[in-house]
Amino acid sequence: MNLIIVESPTKAKTLSRFLGKEYLIDATGGHIKDLPKSKLSIDIDHNFEPLYEEVGNKKKYISAILKDSKKAEKIYLASDPDREGEAISQHVLEILKEKKIDKKDIKRIVFHEITKGAVEEAIRNPHEIDENLVNAQIARRVLDRLVGYKLSPLLWKKVRRGLSAGRVQSVAVRLIVEREREINAFKPIEYWEVYVDLASQDQEKLKITVQLTKIDGKKAQIDNKKEADNVISGLEKARYKVFDVKKRTISKNPYAPLTTSTMSQTAARAFGWSAKRTMAVAQKLYENGVITYHRTDSTNISAVAITASRKFIEKEFGVNYLPEKARFYKTKSKVAQEAHEAIRPTDVFKTLIEGDPTELKLYQLIWRRFMACQMAASIYDETVIIVQADKYELRTSGQIMKFDGWRKVMPIVSDEVNLPDVSKDESLDLIKVSPFQKFTEPPARYNEASLIKTLEKLGIGRPSTYAPIISTIQLRSYVEKNEGKFFATSVGMAVSDFLLHNFAEVVDFSFTAEMEDKLDSVANGKTKWQKEIKDFYTPFDKKLSDAEKADRVKIETEKLNEKCPECKEGELVVRVGRFGKFISCSRFPDCKYTAKYMEKINMKCPECRQGEVILKRTKKGRKFYGCSRYPDCKFASWKKPEEKIALAK
Repeated sequence: MNLIIVESPTKAKTLSRFLGKEYLIDATGGHIKDLPKSKLSIDIDHNFEPLYEEVGNKKKYISAILKDSKKAEKIYLASDPDREGEAISQHVLEILKEKKIDKKDIKRIVFHEITKGAVEEAIRNPHEIDENLVNAQIARRVLDRLVGYKLSPLLWKKVRRGLSAGRVQSVAVRLIVEREREINAFKPIEYWEVYVDLASQDQEKLKITVQLTKIDGKKAQIDNKKEADNVISGLEKARYKVFDVKKRTISKNPYAPLTTSTMSQTAARAFGWSAKRTMAVAQKLYENGVITYHRTDSTNISAVAITASRKFIEKEFGVNYLPEKARFYKTKSKVAQEAHEAIRPTDVFKTLIEGDPTELKLYQLIWRRFMACQMAASIYDETVIIVQADKYELRTSGQIMKFDGWRKVMPIVSDEVNLPDVSKDESLDLIKVSPFQKFTEPPARYNEASLIKTLEKLGIGRPSTYAPIISTIQLRSYVEKNEGKFFATSVGMAVSDFLLHNFAEVVDFSFTAEMEDKLDSVANGKTKWQKEIKDFYTPFDKKLSDAEKADRVKIETEKLNEKCPECKEGELVVRVGRFGKFISCSRFPDCKYTAKYMEKINMKCPECRQGEVILKRTKKGRKFYGCSRYPDCKFASWKKPEEKIALAK
């Protein structure tokens, strides 16, 4: 009898479906050892030694593992193939040693997909626990604990009770705060775009719309109505002819296969999902054995998967859709030991899966993206028409798809532009000139997709951290998400300013990225984790002492222009607490008056037509729209009522 120890009970059930009776399969239920929450649990004076303890609610898992270990000949530690998984295997081994079960044949096995072939291959190639990966996990855990447990009490003193700080999440908050201020400080600049409708002079009178691009050979820049009127006057008097017609064939290659980051971004854009939801659904798909491991920053693809995909493409779509050679993609992963595969289906011939509709949606997205990455390029005929009108140059372009290629499995709404067949020097007749006054737009607010993309571009965070980061900064009310966009709260701004002023390195983009690189260096066995922690902590500890002398930060509040009904002296203001916004007296803590805050949307309830639509939150903090007359009126909607009504029409 052999024992395989995995992380999740679902994963254990999947394995039990195809492994024989000679295998027992137990789960750890995640980490079975961790730093207790009640204290720092880092021995700073003794080389930052972490003081791990068994996790209280994992005793039933530990008991089952110990029981089955005693009757097993071989024990395979099969936790997830990353730093966290390596640490879990190490903790299981430590517990087995503590209980004198270390004389058995205990080995580490790793597989990136839960399939019979992958597991059997892993069992044939067992190895020892990778100490470098374990050390990298310890370094991250210790580093984050030091920052969180040392900074949080300081925030209580200097900003507000109940706050907490995190190494990577504080950088994410800074990004959103800085974008908030860019938007608030933004001043729109006027500019004009001019389009001209023309017609060919033949019998068909084919219409063509061109945009003004140059004036006297320089880029057209029209800053106000006076300038626009001058240009319009000139265009209305000008004679038009085709200056040039450029035609070429262009090819567009498919996107790389999905990583954790691009999967989260794509699901956010396509389905409006949060990173947390995407990762939860992907976890189920992985545990059920239908996709490869979903925490990865690699775009590598196994030779077996490439061969299978090429067979499928040729069989289902034909040889024209198959490139001469397989496509390979450069990976950004800096850690050789963690050079996983990209996220892909474990069986490319399985185009559909049974079960939860949300799982099917994500599975099909993963399947299409993977199949597309191995398909031929899509081919387009592109035409650019340049029109000369005295000193003005105008142009238009269009593309017609000639061959869909990879777009066969990833179709898009057609944006083809059919241009009339005109010739060089051909004269054109003016139909009308259409000027458009425009104003520059402020930078776009971050949504989940763009925030993850920015964090990844800056080298901040890793595949397993994106979803927790975004969840945490919302849970702590540092930012709010409205209509899918992030808004910095007054608390988030206050915390970010305090950290930037007193702990610049903690929220510095380059410094945080360099720290990630150092953790990768530990994972590669190039540096010792204790040295990296010491190099960080020594100056950090000094700044903690200096910051104790800093002034208390004042959080800006929204005034309601009403007197406090309790003390009659203070003014009612809106504050942000652990559970969202609430009304308070400006004289707090001298006056303890508080009340619920109802964020009104300035419209009547679409159901009862008596109450007002207000913004509410679920117990998990998700926002929804409801009626102020609840429970008399049960109206509720995830979307703004006008959007819901429009959809119903």
